[in-house]
Amino acid sequence: MRRILSYAAMAGILALSATQATAQDQASVEVRTEHVRGHIYALFARGGNIGVSAGDDGVFLIDDQFAPLTPKILAAIAEISDQPVRYLINTHYHGDHTGGNENLGKMGTVIVAQDNVRVQLISRPLNRSGGWTDEGAGIGLPVITFNDQLSFHLNGDEARAIHVANAHTDGDSFIHFKGANVIHMGDIMFNGRFPYIDVDAGGNVTGVLAGYDRALALANDQTLFIPGHGPMASRGDVVSNRAMIQTVRDRVAAMIADGKSLEEVLSAAPAAEYDEAYTWAFINAAKFVTAVYRSLTGE
Repeated sequence: MRRILSYAAMAGILALSATQATAQDQASVEVRTEHVRGHIYALFARGGNIGVSAGDDGVFLIDDQFAPLTPKILAAIAEISDQPVRYLINTHYHGDHTGGNENLGKMGTVIVAQDNVRVQLISRPLNRSGGWTDEGAGIGLPVITFNDQLSFHLNGDEARAIHVANAHTDGDSFIHFKGANVIHMGDIMFNGRFPYIDVDAGGNVTGVLAGYDRALALANDQTLFIPGHGPMASRGDVVSNRAMIQTVRDRVAAMIADGKSLEEVLSAAPAAEYDEAYTWAFINAAKFVTAVYRSLTGE
């Protein structure tokens, strides 16, 4: 039976990515900086996209990729601001978003995340494959956690972190910069790609759609979105990605209602029209459909 990547398999992929980042750190991995709007920037390298708020109050960082890339990430930030990284928020627990936690924690950065992120980082140490050491694991854990929402009043703006239950994982948050009109979606959004839904860690397609809806309710036509993976997005891009997910979800739900098994659903290829455009290194149409099926059936 074909199934979506298991938790263990994805952890292995993250470990491989971390190894690759180590080997290629000085040679080929580059951090690309994109000015989003006002005091907000996005950093693109290897792993989840990083958000940066830079101003007189210091640097507020969203996610930090892999540990071997921390020097390059800090160098890119130094081109934006001479202020220290005061706060780091992890949008969820996966190693390509939390691998630099230990490095930043040792520098005095205050690490923040939704309650479940800390729980996952403690209970599933394989997901620290982004580069933590066993000795320094505690330093890389969030020291401030929240349940539903938390606001940062920094750099002349309010950044509100909003938890979306059971979306990409059980601990996802997106961050809304109200003044700048920018939203960092974390891995709730893979722009132009099939989303990875970590069902084994509480992820669910219903939560992913709810996350899109909550973010879109705060957005207007001028809102800019930093996705967890993929290029910067407009509101129209977000609507288009959401429509793809909803279409596949509805098709799979209808087949489940007809008593179809996972194999029968996969044979029907309910995401075939999106396969070429949305397939990427880890997730193709079959794996996405499997995650949707498992979300809806609990299997």
